[in-house]
Amino acid sequence: MLRRLTAAAAALLLLAGCGTDSSAPEDTSTSSAPETAAAVSPEEARAIAKEAYVYGFPMVDNYRVQYSYFVDKQDPEYKGGWNEVHNTARVYTPEDTAIQTPNSDTPYSFVGADLRAEPLVLTVPPVQQDRYYSLQFVDGYTYNFAYVGSRTAGNGGGRYLLAGPGWQGEKPEGIDEVIRSDTELAFVLYRTQLFGPSDIEEVRKIQAGYQAAPLSVYLNRPPPPPAPAIDFVPPLTPEQQRTSPQFFEILNFVMRFAPALPEETALRERFARIGIGPDGDFDADSLSPQMRAAIEGGMADGNAELDAFKKNEMDTGNVTSAQLFGSRQELGDNYLFRMAGAAYGIYGNTAAEAIYPNFSNDAAGQPLTGANRYVFRFPSGGLPPVNAFWSLTMYELPASLLVENPINRYLINSAMLPSVVPDPDGGYTFYIQNESPGIDKEANWLPAPKGPFALVLRLYWPKPDALNGSWRSPQPERV
Repeated sequence: MLRRLTAAAAALLLLAGCGTDSSAPEDTSTSSAPETAAAVSPEEARAIAKEAYVYGFPMVDNYRVQYSYFVDKQDPEYKGGWNEVHNTARVYTPEDTAIQTPNSDTPYSFVGADLRAEPLVLTVPPVQQDRYYSLQFVDGYTYNFAYVGSRTAGNGGGRYLLAGPGWQGEKPEGIDEVIRSDTELAFVLYRTQLFGPSDIEEVRKIQAGYQAAPLSVYLNRPPPPPAPAIDFVPPLTPEQQRTSPQFFEILNFVMRFAPALPEETALRERFARIGIGPDGDFDADSLSPQMRAAIEGGMADGNAELDAFKKNEMDTGNVTSAQLFGSRQELGDNYLFRMAGAAYGIYGNTAAEAIYPNFSNDAAGQPLTGANRYVFRFPSGGLPPVNAFWSLTMYELPASLLVENPINRYLINSAMLPSVVPDPDGGYTFYIQNESPGIDKEANWLPAPKGPFALVLRLYWPKPDALNGSWRSPQPERV
């Protein structure tokens, strides 16, 4: 009897997974629903969907940015083709919306690297000793897998070979270092410090020296056969990424260029049970109502966990940016941390390169809003301890984008201190509010939106005092 009941229950689950319509004539043809999903109950599917959503969110959001920058020529954020350096000889403004929480300190340069056919040789020119620059190497998982820059290599320039997971060659003559990506598509994000508006031409000269070339061009040899053209799928919007089951179709596409990491074999086997994987057949449109509800429930569970994590851990300071960004080895299997890093500041730096004390609440624990006025004060001798520079940047919520304002000021940074009015004791007080604090205080004003906002304090190349907790950031205080 037990065996009969078990078999009957399995049959019912099979019908539920396939979305069979009992009022329709029997169809003996193969179901269009993913066969792997048929043997999974809605409860199991919901749990797997949550796990895959938390795991895959950074990958899908990274693809959204890459598509905007290197694929969609109609997108106002489009930079240019793959395997080329694209320079932006200006700082970001509120019109730059593809990346949430962008900095407005360092003009960016970008390389979207397609490493399937052969490696790229990246050339970095010499940079003045007092100017910070960095190349951040980000793979398709959003792990920071390497750095080249003032901190790691100095300012003397060099040549670096960026190779994909399938390349088996040796380091060529004249190459300083071979850098390997775990994924076939990677992203190189350049930051070049700008000292002020009059310095932009110097930044342009440095950016002109950033170069990328296929290895075959560098070696003056015939190129290998080209990799097949990629039929890029349109990405979802940030809003759709929170709710649409099509999310997992995008994830399947992205995973084709991300070979399974050795430690994730069992994880991917679980995902495959509902059709998620590089060869997965997940099809949101063919899900039964019960399975669709389960998948959407799993996504909602993932977002709820992220929201609770931000409220209980990030907003309280229990977890900082230093724990959210890093290499695969540093983050391990903490996929919630990786998701939070992508959701609240994708492409954030590894702690040794930069840390980001951020504030969405005031010193009393209340949410920051432009309806109130605040001060942010560094005491005398209490400026952020950095080898490069620091900045305090304003972002409107929930979009986490720069704030349009009448004086076009999106941050206050260390390069601006000569134009800021110090306190009598040598400290610095900044006025954080929507309306001007008055002509006599405008030099120290960081404009806020009318509604909710957050502040991010960036410390580039932080000193040990900042990394070990000896120095602690002040907090915004309501006036």
